[in-house]
Amino acid sequence: MAKNQPPGGQAPIVQRVRLRYAKRGPLRFTSHRDFARAFERAIHRAGVPIAYSQGFSPHPKVSYASAAPTGVASEAEYLEIGLREVVDVGLLARAVDAALSPGLDVVDAMEAPLAGGGSLADRIDAGSWTIELPGVPSAVASAAVEAFLAAAEVPVERMTKQGRRTFDARVAVASLAVRDDVPSGVDGAPCAILDLVVRQVTPTVRPDDVLSGLRVVAGLEPPSPPRATRLAQGLLTTEGEIVDPFAADRAQEAIGAPSA
Repeated sequence: MAKNQPPGGQAPIVQRVRLRYAKRGPLRFTSHRDFARAFERAIHRAGVPIAYSQGFSPHPKVSYASAAPTGVASEAEYLEIGLREVVDVGLLARAVDAALSPGLDVVDAMEAPLAGGGSLADRIDAGSWTIELPGVPSAVASAAVEAFLAAAEVPVERMTKQGRRTFDARVAVASLAVRDDVPSGVDGAPCAILDLVVRQVTPTVRPDDVLSGLRVVAGLEPPSPPRATRLAQGLLTTEGEIVDPFAADRAQEAIGAPSA
């Protein structure tokens, strides 16, 4: 990929590319701000012909969608970049992945339309999570989940920039279940695993808010820190499935592709 150039004359965007990336292992503790800095350094090292904004202090044309909270792992983080030159999407993805630290990994890429089609944010209204509860037997977790789902409202508290706030953690939960095939944890200790689908609401309901709700309704207190991983984001269907944000782009690409 060609060497990147400084902002200069701020050439117009001629291609948009969407990336799906993962935060794994210790890199799950990377904040959104730190990741943004790391990604901008990576696109420069990879020679990506990124477009820049206008104005006195131009910045790279990068937009992020629904970043996961600091401290949780994710297999489904999304961003979009605007380019001033047309590139091969696969080569771009591999170059950026190689320039990022291991644990911040590009796992998919798709060209987006220059106009129309909506933004990434328009294609995300829910996310699916898995939450490991080391030391918690599945029967105990199941009882807590039943109590949570049976409640009309589950008030929880969280410290925000505006101070401590109370909100309903139940309203955002589309589904919550304990897996049947629960493996043993370290030294054979039980480890319940929760499958959670949560809608995007305001304020955002996070996995730790749902865990707070389980404590409120059932006194569930895992003896070891829980481990949450986001598995997917997208539009939630009436059947409870989550549609990949890239699905519409892939469908459009298939329509426009020449027949074999």
